Amino acid sequence: MKEKKSVIFFRYALLTIGVILSCLPMIYMISTSLRPNGALYEYPPRFFPKLQDVTVENYQYIISQNKFYINFFNSVIVSVSTVALAAIISSGLAFVIARFQFPGRKVLFGFIIVTMIIPGTTLIVPQFELAVKLKVVNKLWGLIPFYTAWVIPFSTFMIKGFMENIPDEIIEAATIDGADIFTVFFRIAIPLSTPAIASVSIFNFLTAWEEYPWANTVINDNAIRTLPIAIAGFFGQHQFTQWGYVFAMSALSLIPVILVFILFQKYFVTGLTAGSVKG
Repeated sequence: MKEKKSVIFFRYALLTIGVILSCLPMIYMISTSLRPNGALYEYPPRFFPKLQDVTVENYQYIISQNKFYINFFNSVIVSVSTVALAAIISSGLAFVIARFQFPGRKVLFGFIIVTMIIPGTTLIVPQFELAVKLKVVNKLWGLIPFYTAWVIPFSTFMIKGFMENIPDEIIEAATIDGADIFTVFFRIAIPLSTPAIASVSIFNFLTAWEEYPWANTVINDNAIRTLPIAIAGFFGQHQFTQWGYVFAMSALSLIPVILVFILFQKYFVTGLTAGSVKG
């Protein structure tokens, strides 16, 4: 009995340490955003601000800037478009690979798996050349196809495992009743795969929402910049980095991410585990 209690205590101790380490960066970000910029350079440094130093002036400044709303709206457009487009394409690919037998099926799926292990930074140069040829440089909508291409392999991989678990009897019954392939896909496969699609959509949203290197490479116009580029714009301004503004905008940018997790949390675990084991 004592051994069991010690195991439980050790388990919860590890979980507690993990939670604290995971939350420390976010706590420090919020703490820094609630103090004046000058207070950041005090010695000795403080993890939490003094009570009399707590201020919301950083948030007031960010909210008062019209460009914040423009950058925020740009990120929303890019992220939502990427999620929607990736969901449609990856669902179609997963359905075809999971439910049909055709020559080259395994090769196609293997190619999709291989693309998942290629570091994205190694593709910036060829992607930029492609963007130039497609004339999408310095265009907001030009980010969407590239982001979509990045997330399709992982999305297809996850949704495929889920669609393989759809009982054959359901699809056979629909086919006998006269349903064509598009009816089976949109009326049966998609609804039954909603948890998997929703879970990968969370990751796809995060990828598009927080991506910086590629957006900074192809976007030069301030009017079409996304939030990560706008946040980086505070670095080095006025001879020093305005950390209060940086962390205030970073904290505000977390609001959509938190809302997405709250809305889709019921699908998150189900979508990641239900398709992982076939049978």
